[in-house]
Amino acid sequence: MTVQLTPLHPLFAAEVSGIDLRQTPGPALCDEIHRAMDRYAVLVFRDQQLDDDQQMAFGAALGPLEQTRGVVDVHKQRLKHQQMADISNIDLDGKLLGADDRRRMFNLGNQLWHSDSSFKATPAKYSMLHARVIPPEGGDTEFADMRAAWDALPAKMQAKIRDMVTEHSLIFSRGQLGFTEYTEQERRDFAPVPQRLVRWHPGSQRHSIYLSSHIGRIVGWPVPEAMALIRQLLEHATQRQFVYAHHWRQWDLVVWDNRSTMHRARPYEDHTYPRDMRRVTLTDVAPTLEQQMAA
Repeated sequence: MTVQLTPLHPLFAAEVSGIDLRQTPGPALCDEIHRAMDRYAVLVFRDQQLDDDQQMAFGAALGPLEQTRGVVDVHKQRLKHQQMADISNIDLDGKLLGADDRRRMFNLGNQLWHSDSSFKATPAKYSMLHARVIPPEGGDTEFADMRAAWDALPAKMQAKIRDMVTEHSLIFSRGQLGFTEYTEQERRDFAPVPQRLVRWHPGSQRHSIYLSSHIGRIVGWPVPEAMALIRQLLEHATQRQFVYAHHWRQWDLVVWDNRSTMHRARPYEDHTYPRDMRRVTLTDVAPTLEQQMAA
């Protein structure tokens, strides 16, 4: 099997053909996928009728998997693999989550622009989201290229933000939607972590802006001033020329690089239609403050 790529956007994102991921890729094919990820940051694999074990095996072939999930009511796990994130509106009994279920309220935060697991000390590398059941309309996922967003910043702004450190937490992102009720354990689990605001992506040899709705502070700045700047950067980075919108088909597997993209879910009628999406996530090599800033 060899990787055949069709670009989906002028800046990034490509569709992959010629690969059946039910067969776990070997080292040579994994290297090809990594090179494609370095170039495109978002890869779409169509018609991948994977089960959970096959999806987990594909993730593990590309790198170490995240072992924990950033969710509330973590004990209510519908899927058999603890490392697999359940990005759905389906309860343990197979019915739709209730309108007032706190898991549904918490998951509405996925509609904010974010980078997966930026709220963890060592954040995510790749995310791999697989569409098992999709609604008849809505529920797209949008991706923004943070490398292109960095390149388009004026030099003065690049210099201003280059060495900034931000603090990320799920409490910050969900607070934007008015979700504030946590257990004491959840508050400990979601304690803020520091991350660089500007990252160096070694595979593409490019800088990117490490933005996310999980940001709640810039270290050393007053919070209102910090959040005004973050809002300004978010608006810049999510201009339409930087965004690819993915319209899901059943059995799509989309892989994206959290080091160089942001994404958000789009709304759908979740009171009416099930949406069963399952995510495997690779962990990065180290906290961003310990990573190299340039070649």
